[in-house]
Formats: sequence, C-alpha cells, structure tokens
Amino acid sequence: MKLPAPPTEKSFPSPLHQPRVAVVIGRWLGIAVTICFLTGLFSHFQQETPGWLHIPSRPASLYRVTQGLHVLSGTVAVPLLLAKLWTVYPKLFAKLPWPPSRQALANVLERLSILVLVSAMALELFIGFVNTLQWYPWPFPFKQTHYALAWIIIGALLVHLAVKLPLIVAHWRATSETVAESLPPAITGLTRRGLFRTVAGAAALAGITSVGQSVPALGPVAVLAPRKPNIGPQGLPINRTAHDAGVTGIGPDWRFTIKGPQELSYTLDELQQLPQSRSDLPIACVEGWSQGARWEGIRIRDLLQLCGAPKGSRVRVVSMEKGGFYATSELPPEFADDPLTLLALRLNGGELALDHGYPARIIAPNRPGVLQTKWVHRLEVIA
Repeated sequence: MKLPAPPTEKSFPSPLHQPRVAVVIGRWLGIAVTICFLTGLFSHFQQETPGWLHIPSRPASLYRVTQGLHVLSGTVAVPLLLAKLWTVYPKLFAKLPWPPSRQALANVLERLSILVLVSAMALELFIGFVNTLQWYPWPFPFKQTHYALAWIIIGALLVHLAVKLPLIVAHWRATSETVAESLPPAITGLTRRGLFRTVAGAAALAGITSVGQSVPALGPVAVLAPRKPNIGPQGLPINRTAHDAGVTGIGPDWRFTIKGPQELSYTLDELQQLPQSRSDLPIACVEGWSQGARWEGIRIRDLLQLCGAPKGSRVRVVSMEKGGFYATSELPPEFADDPLTLLALRLNGGELALDHGYPARIIAPNRPGVLQTKWVHRLEVIA
C-alpha cells in the first residue's frame, strides 16, 4: 500500500493560517507580553532594588495596580499564545532551501529563535500561573527563574521581530487583498473575523474570570481566581501563617526594640500608649490578589525620631519568623519617612490576628505584600 505523502505548508490552505491573521493576533500578544514584562520588572525591582533606582512610596496603590495588571496580562496571554501557535504551525512543514545556502542558514536561525521564544514563553506562563496557586513543584527558585526567562523572551522576541519585520509591515494594515471576503472560510466554518472575535472573546473571558482577585467589583465572577481577597481573618487573606513561619505565640516577656543612635525598648502595652495613627492601605501580593484594609499603629518616622535617627534613614525590619526569604526586609528612606508607613498593631478595628503578624507588623504604601513584614520585634537604623 502506498503511504500518503508527508504534509507540506501548502497542505493548509485555510485563510486562518495566512500572515495577516498571524500579524493581528501577534499584535495583541505583543501588547500583553509588553505589559506583563514591564509590570514584572517593577515587581522584581521592588524586591531587589538596585542602588541606582529610586522607587517612590506614592501613589500608595501603585503596586496593587501594576501587579494586578501583571497577572492579568499573563493570564490573557495564554489563549493569545495558543491562537498564535495554531495560526502559524503549518510553517513547521515548510521545506528548507536545498542545497544549503545563506538563506537556508537564516531560516534555521529563525526557527531556533522561535523555538527559544515559544519554549521560554510557555514555561514562563506556566510557572507564573502555578505561582498564583502558591505551589512550587520544582527545585529551582521561582523569582530568579521567572526574571531570567522574561529577559530570554524579550531577546528572542526582538530577534523574531527583526527577521519578520518586512512581513509584519506588509500585513500590519488591512487591505483589500488581505481581508477580501471572497476568500473561502476555513474548514471549521470560521472566517478570519470570526477567528479574531473568538480569540478576543477567549482572552477577555480569561481576564474577567481571574481579575476579580484584585478588582473587588468582579469578585463574584472570578471563578478562575485562586484567591477571594476579602476571605480570611479580619477580612484579609493570608499567604504565610504563623505556624508556617514558626511563630507559635507571643509570651508576656515580648518586647519591641529600636536600635539607632539611642536603643529603645517597649512592651506591647507601652507601644499602645504611644501616639497612634491610621492608614487605609491595601495588601498587594505578587500572586496578583490585593485587598484594602484599615491599619492603626505608630508611624515609623515617629519611632525613628524617638530614637534620634536623622530624617532619611534606612531601616532594617526584623521578624520573629524562623527562616524564610523575607524574615527581614528593608525600608528605604522614602518609605520610612512616609506618614502612611506604620508599625501596625490593629487591623480593621481589632487587634492583629496572629496570622496577620500579631503583635506588630509593617504596613507601607506601594510595597509588595512579601515586604510588609509580620511578627516584627526589632527595627535597626542602618544608614
């Protein structure tokens, strides 16, 4: 029996595989990737701020917005990437020129760059989604790997765009030739406009059903969101419990210490007797969820003034947490001096729950949740 001939690029005549379709979907995917990359950089630099970068403490909800956009754009990119791959997969069956030539070498390099781009983007989106579930089934560090993959994606994407630039320019705008309705529909019965509507609808649906973890108004339809922001002790979710952090309770001998020009020490009762302030600030976590709350406590700048630290001091915050990547954090001067930054003792009108950092925690504007250190027992003026 004669075997069928292997497929070639011409075996896929559907107009849904034509360059114009790939350019349109690629444009949408490019927007999502750009937003995801830029907001991801902001989150990374919040946690590992280089010396040359100044991150302001205001707007107070900036991180809440940027990280919500980061997770949203990453979620929307999944159906867009799948649609883009489906549109261009017939290219896998295109024959390379033979005998080998400069053009053949360019084609091989182009395919290698696409392989790197697709592989890195698929892995990036997968581990990003799994991170929102707080599940880490791999041996490598998430934050560093996620950051490195982002740069690999951008590099491979720039190479791909440079190679395909003439084709992209030729099909960037619709013309009578590229959108002629006389072209036959795909085997599925979809026209190109129908495909565009389907892909846009799928991306919008993925976004709407997940963004409710950072947009309370969409909370009831957030069926894909791993978190409901207002569910948890005192109306606030918890990422790391006191048990997970090795904090089992606070004894009567607990004291809060400030190490600066003068060393000060307070019991919890003495802290509660100091002038109290209130800040309405969100907790915004790297997993994309956020929730506003009412915090009460002592301004950090007032505590620094009490110990004689000069304005513009940098502060190390030390937790009672046993181990962990964020058992200590640093407050740059712009955050330590901000009147909204508190050593919080109360949350939403009640004493802090142990899982929320009792007896004291940091709350500051425009900061990732992992840097809002819980179970604080010491501040150290380091500059």
